[in-house]
Amino acid sequence: MKIFVAVKRVVDFNVKVRVKNDGSGVDIANLKMAMNPFDEIAVEEAVRLKEAGKASEIVAVSIGSAQCQETLRTALALGADRAILVETQVEVQPLAVARLLKALICRELPAPGLVMLGKQAIDDDANQTGQMLAALMGWPQATFASKLVIDGLDAQVTREIDGGLETLAFKLPLIVTTDLRLNEPRYVSLPNIMKAKKKPIDVMTAEALGVDIRPTLITLKVEEPKTRAAGKRVADVKELVQKLRHEAKVI
Repeated sequence: MKIFVAVKRVVDFNVKVRVKNDGSGVDIANLKMAMNPFDEIAVEEAVRLKEAGKASEIVAVSIGSAQCQETLRTALALGADRAILVETQVEVQPLAVARLLKALICRELPAPGLVMLGKQAIDDDANQTGQMLAALMGWPQATFASKLVIDGLDAQVTREIDGGLETLAFKLPLIVTTDLRLNEPRYVSLPNIMKAKKKPIDVMTAEALGVDIRPTLITLKVEEPKTRAAGKRVADVKELVQKLRHEAKVI
C-alpha cells in the first residue's frame, strides 16, 4: 500500500510571531521555520505502518515556495521514500491544497490506499484540508485520529470525543487527519539526514496539474489579541458571585 502524507512549512511553534505594522498579516521574515507538528505526527505514523509491513511506499507532498524542499527533506529523513513539491508563490488556501492533492493522487499509479494529514496547521488553524480532500475524492475520512490500525483493506480509527473515545471502521482508501496523541515523532538521526539528500523530490506547478489555486478568501485585517487582565483571588464563593455580578456583569 502506498501512503501519501501532506506536510506544510510553518513558523516553528517555539517562535513568537508578530503582526505586521500595516495589519496585512504576520511577519515571518528571518523566523525559524519547521514542519507543521501535526503533519510530523502523520509522517511518523506512516513510517511506523511501513516498518510494520502495512505499507510499501511513503510519498511526502508539500505545496508552497522552493523553501518547502527543506520541509520535504525532513520528511525524507524521518522515513519517507520520495517527495513531491508543488511550487508556487501564491497564497494557497485549504480548498486549493485539497484540489492539488487530489490531482497528485489521481496521477499516482498504483493509487495511494491511505492519505494522511495533520488535523490542522498551526499557522492558520483552518482544520479544513483533510475534510475537503475527502469530499473531492469521494473517500471516507477519519479526523482527529489518536489511534490507527490497518489490517489489509480494513482500518480502525480511534478519536477523542466529549466524554470518551470513539472507534470507527473503514474500508481503504481513506483520508486520515492526525491528532497529537497518535504518536511521538522520532528524532532525525544524522545518517538519515545524509540519506535524505539522495532521495528524489519531484517539483511541479499547479498549472502543470491543471488546478486553479487562486484564493477564494480575502484577509481584511490581522491584529494582536487583546492583553488579558491579571486574575484575582477570591476568599469564598460569595465574593466570587459578587464579582461576577457587579464587576464582570456576567450573571
